[in-house]
Amino acid sequence: MSLALARPQRRAPRRIVRRARTHLVSRWSALRGDPEAGMTTAEYAVGTLAACTFAAVLIAVVKSGAVTSAITKIITNALSIGS
Repeated sequence: MSLALARPQRRAPRRIVRRARTHLVSRWSALRGDPEAGMTTAEYAVGTLAACTFAAVLIAVVKSGAVTSAITKIITNALSIGS
């Protein structure tokens, strides 16, 4: 039974170690991500909901009798002045 001596492993050059460390750190940062990454989606959802609510209220106001008669009166006066 012979005991083979293991060859001593050479150390990697510093530039390779540095490059590997930089690569691993950048990949780890990308994988962790930003904890507030979903906040913009939530903000857009709230803004869209507010805009739709404002549009619904505006339509209800414009379709009311008083506003409809005022708009009709303005348009009638504008058309009668031009002729």
